[in-house]
Amino acid sequence: MNELLTRFERMGPAGCDLPVLITPAGLDESLLDAQARLRPEIEGHLSTVGGVLLRGFKVPSVQHFQQFAASFGHPLLAYEFASTPRSAVDAGVYTSTEYPAHQHIPLHNEQAYTREWPMKIWFHCVTASPVGGETPIADSRMVYRRMPAHIRERFEPGLLYVRNYGDFDVPWQKVFNTESRAEVEAFCRRADIRWAWNDEGELRTTQLCQSIETHPGTGEKVWFNQGHLFHISNLQPEVRESLEELLGIENVPRNVYYADGSPIPDAVFEEVRGVLAEATVTFPWQDGDVLMLDNMLAAHARTPFKGPRKVVVAMAEPHGNL
Repeated sequence: MNELLTRFERMGPAGCDLPVLITPAGLDESLLDAQARLRPEIEGHLSTVGGVLLRGFKVPSVQHFQQFAASFGHPLLAYEFASTPRSAVDAGVYTSTEYPAHQHIPLHNEQAYTREWPMKIWFHCVTASPVGGETPIADSRMVYRRMPAHIRERFEPGLLYVRNYGDFDVPWQKVFNTESRAEVEAFCRRADIRWAWNDEGELRTTQLCQSIETHPGTGEKVWFNQGHLFHISNLQPEVRESLEELLGIENVPRNVYYADGSPIPDAVFEEVRGVLAEATVTFPWQDGDVLMLDNMLAAHARTPFKGPRKVVVAMAEPHGNL
């Protein structure tokens, strides 16, 4: 059966049906065994609503989840050109972002800070936190529609992402999964990324990426960037002040600019974050849950938590502007 989570189980804006809830046909039905029966239904909901929550199915292991994700016809992807720390759990399966439990991870579409991203993303809740730890989601079409016109127009040409790798962010060796400068440069050429090495052997990259995209299947406009995560205003004020004083604004670990390279005022991202907050849907995890999203139609986040929490992630079906 499938239905919407009730208003007592989810919190979200009017007019948003995320996520569609799908439950087993009978007791002890495994998710992998149900895949063939469920696939047309899941794909239908993904292309319209943008995401499904599969709840109550037997998911006995991470490998079982891995096989389910891979059964949709696309090889699972490696986590390349990373922006956050993750660890591989199995082939194509990773931990969710390994930020400290007290930190909030804002809404974002996976790898929207690049020119190539996965179209499908799965989350499997192995262990639900007793306090917090939800994975909020939002309809990227709704975010686009609600975004003030002056921001949409200014962002339309794209956003320029600048990253300085090193002691204050993820090292380039982990981001590119190599110790070889030549391999990094080859990746950058393929991805249309400008790069520069400093005298200490540290790397800076600059890449112009989309901020608004058209979904290849539905033809709809979606808000699709991570400008609010990369902008210097995403830092705590005291951290921002220290980094700017120590490094200079041009050398902070990450920042984002308008397509022409001009600075984006903090106030712009205050408005962006306000729209994202209004579009957010939150529901509590249950052990064994699997959330499957169309990564362009639905953004995701993470709330702070206490106690044990284990959520693993898989991605597939690369798409982009390369």
